[in-house]
Amino acid sequence: MTVVLGAGAFGSALAVALAANGPVTLWGRQLPWAGSRENPLLPGVTIPQAVTLTETLPAPGTAPVLLAVPMQALGRFLADHAAPLDGSRLVLCCKGIDLASLRGPSAQVAVHCPAATAAVLTGPSFAADIARGLPTALTLACADDAAGAALQAGLSTPTLRLYRTTDVAGAELGGALKNVIAIAAGIVMGAGLGDSARAALMTRGYAEMVRFAARMGARADTLAGLSGLGDLVLTCTSAQSRNFRHGFALGQGTPPDPAATVEGLATAQAVLRQALRFAMTTDVPVTQMVVAVTTGKIGVAEAVQTLMTRPLKEE
Repeated sequence: MTVVLGAGAFGSALAVALAANGPVTLWGRQLPWAGSRENPLLPGVTIPQAVTLTETLPAPGTAPVLLAVPMQALGRFLADHAAPLDGSRLVLCCKGIDLASLRGPSAQVAVHCPAATAAVLTGPSFAADIARGLPTALTLACADDAAGAALQAGLSTPTLRLYRTTDVAGAELGGALKNVIAIAAGIVMGAGLGDSARAALMTRGYAEMVRFAARMGARADTLAGLSGLGDLVLTCTSAQSRNFRHGFALGQGTPPDPAATVEGLATAQAVLRQALRFAMTTDVPVTQMVVAVTTGKIGVAEAVQTLMTRPLKEE
């Protein structure tokens, strides 16, 4: 059995995919659509009968627990449910850095559920694609390689292929930082600056991701994989990305969707705070511009001018 906590689009999609391997329990705070078994966030997808829908938090026992909870809510969720979750195998499916504590997902587990085994599931994926059974490849990161191998075997399906790494920091930061660059890519396209500008932004943004992640103890080769470069390409080039859409709206000068969860907004601020702490603000120029634009400190035109007039340097 597999337990998925969080019945949003991504958690529901994972439950649908994992039902190919056996029984799944999908928990959500409110499931008004349980009777129809069709999550309105995934139109046209019926939740299979192998998935048990519940509004009562299950006791996971030895089953792996996939936490599909938004990053900014993860710490409170773990604190509130530490008793049933501590000691479990927790697979974190959120991307970002907690703005209040500056912790990543696995660090939140270490604080609130220290006896749990933490793994991170991340990479280029949209919930709709996973739910429809389209081929998807993800990174599964776990510091305990044996535990990671067991999770890799248990969570891979005919349409969901998992690649394993022990570099948890690299996998987490790849998934978090690409959201910041995706907002910037959306701004570029919304402002009508063109595909050439987006390609340049993605390339320099990737270099920024690698620099920052290396300073935080990640391996550069991890960022070159699915959880970094792969996810960056997807979110910077598709309107399915909430982060890209948010930036696109800003670039056009229209109000972004206030109901959308845009993890890159908090992540950008958290990264900038960490960069200030480590005296490396000159290494994160894209992040600086994203924070300035999304907080209303400067406009899009000024941000572009600032980036284009930085001192010339070797690549």
